Amino acid sequence: MARVNRFGFLAIALTFHLVYIFSIFDIYFVSPIVSGMREFGVERPVGVEAPAKRLVLYVGDGLRADKAFQSFPEPHPKDEADLVPRPLAPFLRSRVLEHGTFGVSHTRVPTESRPGHVALIAGLYEDVSAVTTGWKLNPVNFDSVFNRSRHTWSWGSPDILPMFELGAVPGRVDAFTYAAEDEDFSQDAVYLDIWVFDRVKALFAEAAKNATLDAQLRQDKVVFFLHLLGLDTNGHGYRPYSKEYLNNIKVVDEGVKEITELIENFYNDDKTAFVFTADHGMSDWGSHGDGHPDNTRTPLIAWGSGVAKPVTTPGMIAPGHDELSSDWGLDHVQRHDVSQADVAALMAYLAGLDFPVNSVGELPLSFLSGNIAAKSEAFLANARGILDQYRIKEEQKKATEIRYRPFKALGDEGHSVEHRFSVIRGLIDQGKHEDAIKETSAMVQVGLQGLRYLQTYDWLFLRALITIGYLGWIAFALTTVIDLHVLYGKTETSRTLFGTVFFSSALVMLYTSFIFSRSPITYYAYAIFPVAFWEEVYARRNALVEGKKVLFAHITSTGGSAILVVKGFVGLALIESLALGYTHREVFSVLFVTAAFWPAFYGMGFLKANKELVATWAVACTMMSSFTLLPAMKTEDVALIMSGGFLMVAIGIAYLLFEKKLLAKSKLQGDSTAPAYDSLSRLLIGIQIGFIILSMVVTRSSALSLQAKEGLPRGNQIVGWIVLVLPLLMPFLHRLQPNNHYLHRLMVIFLTFSPVFVLLTISYEGLFYLGFCVTLITWVRLEHKIYISSTPTTKPATNGHTSPAIPASLTSSPFRSLTLSDARTSLFFLTLLQSAFFSTGNIASVSAFSLDSVSRLIPIFDPFSQGALLILKLMIPFALISANLGILNKRLGVAPSALFMVVMAISDLMTLHFFWVVKDEGSWLEIGSTISHFIIASLLCMFVAALEGVSELFIAGVEVEDDSKRVGKEKELGGVVTNGNAEKKAAANGNGKKSI
Repeated sequence: MARVNRFGFLAIALTFHLVYIFSIFDIYFVSPIVSGMREFGVERPVGVEAPAKRLVLYVGDGLRADKAFQSFPEPHPKDEADLVPRPLAPFLRSRVLEHGTFGVSHTRVPTESRPGHVALIAGLYEDVSAVTTGWKLNPVNFDSVFNRSRHTWSWGSPDILPMFELGAVPGRVDAFTYAAEDEDFSQDAVYLDIWVFDRVKALFAEAAKNATLDAQLRQDKVVFFLHLLGLDTNGHGYRPYSKEYLNNIKVVDEGVKEITELIENFYNDDKTAFVFTADHGMSDWGSHGDGHPDNTRTPLIAWGSGVAKPVTTPGMIAPGHDELSSDWGLDHVQRHDVSQADVAALMAYLAGLDFPVNSVGELPLSFLSGNIAAKSEAFLANARGILDQYRIKEEQKKATEIRYRPFKALGDEGHSVEHRFSVIRGLIDQGKHEDAIKETSAMVQVGLQGLRYLQTYDWLFLRALITIGYLGWIAFALTTVIDLHVLYGKTETSRTLFGTVFFSSALVMLYTSFIFSRSPITYYAYAIFPVAFWEEVYARRNALVEGKKVLFAHITSTGGSAILVVKGFVGLALIESLALGYTHREVFSVLFVTAAFWPAFYGMGFLKANKELVATWAVACTMMSSFTLLPAMKTEDVALIMSGGFLMVAIGIAYLLFEKKLLAKSKLQGDSTAPAYDSLSRLLIGIQIGFIILSMVVTRSSALSLQAKEGLPRGNQIVGWIVLVLPLLMPFLHRLQPNNHYLHRLMVIFLTFSPVFVLLTISYEGLFYLGFCVTLITWVRLEHKIYISSTPTTKPATNGHTSPAIPASLTSSPFRSLTLSDARTSLFFLTLLQSAFFSTGNIASVSAFSLDSVSRLIPIFDPFSQGALLILKLMIPFALISANLGILNKRLGVAPSALFMVVMAISDLMTLHFFWVVKDEGSWLEIGSTISHFIIASLLCMFVAALEGVSELFIAGVEVEDDSKRVGKEKELGGVVTNGNAEKKAAANGNGKKSI
């Protein structure tokens, strides 16, 4: 590999991290879908019918388990009697008390509609990688209960129904959907559920006049699916404790009652089974997606033909109850909890269908009304389907492994699958059904463990390979930084025959094993990076030796070495603290409070000379420390939104009023870059302030209209989009008559994004935006002051910047070399970058994002457009920090990419940390969080690389004062450069200013 420049380094960083992000899918999210399995169903004697001829599935999208069963006052009270709490779903409650079996269905992450329905209807827990490749339509064919039916009629959302229609045998599933535009978050969404109920009624009304349809409906193995999206939409729009959500529960209950009675009257044969459940729950903040219990616990009620009657224990608490159900008033009725995939097995059994071949659901015997002999037979068929997946996967693994290591529990003749099944069959034939069920249950668990074993077969190898790759990247990045920005690329690489042969042989061996095992193409990419990185580090070992001499030249005593070691431990502790902040946001509060005292380390002389700046820094840090103590989950607060907007306007007006004085003061202080008073620039800033005011007006009007359920006025939507887009063009207009002073440019950027933040904020985010901007600019100025105060003058570099003791042959660069103190600057940048992620929410959780803000611009459900707006809001702080770091690069005299490259090198210590703490066991909240943490940390380096380009765009042409003059004028801070030296340096630079 030839020596890379800054652009080559950024390209390598982006490519490496983009490729290595996929490692999480190859390790933790290998698709469970395989094909080639045999079909298994319950074998019944001739003349014995299935428990039910047809099945009706109701899915209340977004319905939490507790809300379905708790008691509440009437959502729309008419008199005092309506204020007495009562169950909002009396019909469903009657099914629990008198007719069927109930429990809680526990879902897995991500708690989204698509994977939830796949688990319910196919019995398959889809991996996240499949979800991300096609949210609405499944890119991989999987079997489902609908596909096993003779015919399925379905009604509901266009986001869910088509994937089951297209994934089934052509013509087997009919899907009737409303238009996507009907999913309007600005309206009460009960009409979506009413639409479904009306269409079901219309179908059966048509059957009375259509003999063909009537005959179809009266066949056996028929499934009806009612997808009820109103609860989910109202939960997002108004929260699950709102009267809209609670009233929607009433509407669903009444609709389920009407449809149930309609179907029972139509068939009048008592051969219909009914299942009511939900795909996922809903947090108190109107969101879902992560593993919070409110999102993973959903109601499950089954009744009708083939379903067991309720088991009650009058006067006693029945088995299965816990704190969750303590206020449901159902303590005397036995509660049976299941995993969500178990529902698919239950439905297949009730309707007399074969179990879906991809299902891993375990048949919940407690829901069945049959005798124990029938249950044991059904459970055995269920187990055979699960174990057949193990057979297929094992055959595939054997065919691709040089030395296959079998799963021990099923690896020998005495423990083989067929031997175990023969034992179970013998128990059933002997009438020992209880024993057969126990053995079958154990067999299912062994089968699931075997499936997991095969899915995690390559974990050890892949984890080791990925770890070596990340360590190689860190070593390569640090070596490149030393080579380019400490030694100026003057050292020669030292490639040897031994190194070439060793690393080439390692790559050949890895690739040979991949070819033998028919590994995915991604494995080849994972392998080439660690080999290439470590080979390059080995070839540049001379640069590491020379860099060590330069960087540690000032460490001449044991005490100095000890202090350096302590600083190193502090740096590592800071990185670990940032990692801890992903789960405990309060860590950032501690870090900011600690940072407020940071300037004190530079002595009383420094504090006295910069008391205003130090005081501003302390106030800014205190402000920032408060945000991570506020709740991550927020509700809309118009007053807070307006207060943030007013402060933005006030800052803009104050800048206009005092700009002339500030520029004059800068000139008096020796800042030769302070521009002349500019009327056009002032006019443009005035327009930007006007955009902020307009955004406040339209945001307040839209928020109040939506809160009053009056919808989003069309004019507000148009003005909102105008105010969102036009301010982003203002920086280009400022180029017509540029004012390139860095403070002016930062003010322009601040005002550019202010209207966007007003439009897309729901609470205190606007105040965070202000505090973050103040903190950034104060940090830039403070770092510059510290640089001036600590700059030695014994060895001036050719550009006027002083440098450490570097050989004269290496000082031809126009920029100063990096020093150990720049590592501290990079750590500060990394901390501020992380605070931008976590100060206003928990970005690691999908549930932290509220649709309230984007509904002011896009009231119709559109996950990709709405997600894009949320990402825009999320990216604004990063744009600001990139501009500030670019200016800091300039003011410190280092190369434009130098500090970015240092950050990219050290940030992957966090990535490696998160890679090793990923959990695949425990609660789904823990599992989902650790996975998202790894992905975020991996993307962080890509963010930094992208911010490098953003920085170049924002600070193009920015001018900063010559540091040598500041050193001469501020020698009381500790610098000892004379005015004569300053004049010589100014002469060397020509006009005493620098521009990018």
